[in-house]
Amino acid sequence: MNPQLWAICLWIGVAFVMAMIPSSDNHWRRAYVLMAVGAPMLIWVVWTGGMLYGLIFLVAAASVLRWPLYHLYLWLRRKAGV
Repeated sequence: MNPQLWAICLWIGVAFVMAMIPSSDNHWRRAYVLMAVGAPMLIWVVWTGGMLYGLIFLVAAASVLRWPLYHLYLWLRRKAGV
């Protein structure tokens, strides 16, 4: 198995473990950590593994981090005035 797939599986596993641990701030600090680790990892996966692995990781990360993406969408709508 490719190291990119191992890294994707490890990131998803860590994300699910982090989600199972109770949090007082609705997991936002953990989401920031996952985003800070996931962004350079996405670049690395695309660079070394190609677009297919990058797309797999992007879809997996979006499913894990769906609330931050939703709030980003709302913020962008407010900024656009829609």
